[in-house]
Amino acid sequence: MGAVEDAIAGIRAGKAVVLPTDTVYGLAATPYRSEPVERLARLKGRDTALPIALVAADLDWLFECVPELRGRAGTIARALLPGPYTLVLSNPARRYRWLSGTRPETIGVRVPDWPEPAAEVLAAVGAVAATSANLHGGPDPRSVGDVPDEVRSRAAAVVDAGELPGTASTVIDWSGEEPRVLREGAAPSAEAIERVRAAFA
Repeated sequence: MGAVEDAIAGIRAGKAVVLPTDTVYGLAATPYRSEPVERLARLKGRDTALPIALVAADLDWLFECVPELRGRAGTIARALLPGPYTLVLSNPARRYRWLSGTRPETIGVRVPDWPEPAAEVLAAVGAVAATSANLHGGPDPRSVGDVPDEVRSRAAAVVDAGELPGTASTVIDWSGEEPRVLREGAAPSAEAIERVRAAFA
């Protein structure tokens, strides 16, 4: 089997894999059960109480995973995704509690512009829980060679798409009345806020 097939099989088996996104290399696992997500966090050396994003193949799959993303949340998601943003949105049904850290009433979601090999993986599995494929607090990996050996060697598969932009996604919390920028990243938060305002105009 090739790396894509290994990644699909690994995710389905509850193992962590390294995947390219439109920003940096990510460490991904199935989002549908808590145990694979906890293993992913431990592999990265990350506190399991910290949130991890639900990363979907496309918008349709995202709305299938979290049907409550209608109305305001759905408009925000459609305005910014696919793209280099992670959106923290209201999660009234408290789905995927193991992804939401200490705030189960919210969920972080992302739909990248997937590079081709990762798009093939996501077409098969639909969605993953994903975080950057570094050790917690380390630099974001631009290439497979930047992924720490201890992460790469314990992943079930590594999908290589060459060099990526290397800056992680911009994270914006939209769960309150006003947007709150949690991390400036690959795209300016001000541009995202303007796009959302225009979507509601």
